[in-house]
Amino acid sequence: MSKNADLEWVFIDASYIRAHQHATGLKDQAISRSIGGNSSKIHLAVDSNGNPIQFLIHDDTTHDVRVAPALVDSVDLKDTDVLCADKGYDSELLREQIEKTATKTNIPKKSNTRSNNDYMDWYLYKIRHLVENSFARLKQFRGIATCYDKLKQNYENSVALACIFSWLPL
Repeated sequence: MSKNADLEWVFIDASYIRAHQHATGLKDQAISRSIGGNSSKIHLAVDSNGNPIQFLIHDDTTHDVRVAPALVDSVDLKDTDVLCADKGYDSELLREQIEKTATKTNIPKKSNTRSNNDYMDWYLYKIRHLVENSFARLKQFRGIATCYDKLKQNYENSVALACIFSWLPL
């Protein structure tokens, strides 16, 4: 998304987006039906300053760790020291994929694993709020907060435009 991103640290997370009832109806358009209604999910990667650098849109029934490898592949991690995510991304396969690029992972282990979190940099984990703030900025746009687009491509274009607007004040 930007060639001027500060990629020292990269933060990834996902957020649910409600879909309007008229946006549904077509298959394979990243809108699924769940208990909460029709919705999609934006998977977002942000840089050290909280600016979006890459995003993917999937249906909300797909778990975060299944989409994360594609998101990590789409981000150039050669200049990245640490990739930080929440417990939803706790997967050994994902850790191996990230560490192949000589990037450290800062993903806490789930409570049901046998290993501990001694390796965690908790200060850096607290800075993960940057990705949450980026979602808050994106959701200020009405067309992003609720998906009104029937086609996935149209919604992706809207999200890309909102990401560009977040880079403009710089």
